[in-house]
Amino acid sequence: MRDIISLIVVLLIIGWLVGYFGFGDAVGSLIHILLVLAVIGILYRLATGKKL
Repeated sequence: MRDIISLIVVLLIIGWLVGYFGFGDAVGSLIHILLVLAVIGILYRLATGKKL
């Protein structure tokens, strides 16, 4: 389960970076939603004491 969460966090961060630098304003709030989900995933991992 922890590998799946790590994979999701990494994919969300990569998706945010690609969307932000690749598409700019075209996707608007979707980029920020991906960033928020990635941060929530990281905070969850920190709260549960599991390492990435």
